[in-house]
Amino acid sequence: TTDYIKNIFDDFIEFHGDRNFGDDKAIIGGIALLDEIPVTVIGEQKGKSAKQNMERNFGMPEPEGYRKALRLMKQAEKFKRPIITFIDTPGVGAEERGQGEAIAKNIMEMSKLEVPIICIVIGEGSSGGALAIGVGDKIVMLENAVYSILSPEGFASILYKDASKAKEAAENMKITAEDLKKLEIIEKIIEEPEEGVTEKTLEKVCTELKKYLKQTILELQKENTEKLLERRYEKFRKIQ
Repeated sequence: TTDYIKNIFDDFIEFHGDRNFGDDKAIIGGIALLDEIPVTVIGEQKGKSAKQNMERNFGMPEPEGYRKALRLMKQAEKFKRPIITFIDTPGVGAEERGQGEAIAKNIMEMSKLEVPIICIVIGEGSSGGALAIGVGDKIVMLENAVYSILSPEGFASILYKDASKAKEAAENMKITAEDLKKLEIIEKIIEEPEEGVTEKTLEKVCTELKKYLKQTILELQKENTEKLLERRYEKFRKIQ
């Protein structure tokens, strides 16, 4: 997420803490400028080394991370700022300190926020860890990202009682951007270079993503708030 923030937005200011328990480093968020448009940006952050992964809990937020995200989203609503979220998580850890309740509350609150919301799956989008910041007016995926109820390994373990059948599970789960576009769960696929998103190709991907974000936000801001919320609600009812 930090790489996308650096390449798409200007003047990013990070906020910390949930005003209740602590600051979860698996979730980063703050305010920034998308050219001249003030926005709130929230994303799940992994690390680029073993040490960073440990610090960020491998991108798996705790309840305080979801509460921090919700605090920033409610602030965005107060100041009429569009919300952009970056999803990249293998899921969630143990059910501690009300993990499920925190996820459910975010889903409920996001469904009725009176500002445009765009959600972008940049890597793994698994389980409640993705849904907790994934209720938006538009859902976008990078070409090689995945979006699912849980990992194929977990799915295979539950359904087939054999984690080695993860490949078969992945095919049946329809987790790719192409599959989800056909199912009308996502609105757009952001193309990636053949070698994927690397330090050399990140700028190109971010340029396309920035163009989409700016155009889409301007369109969503023109919509009547009541219609925006109604369409968001119907979108997720249809997905279920």
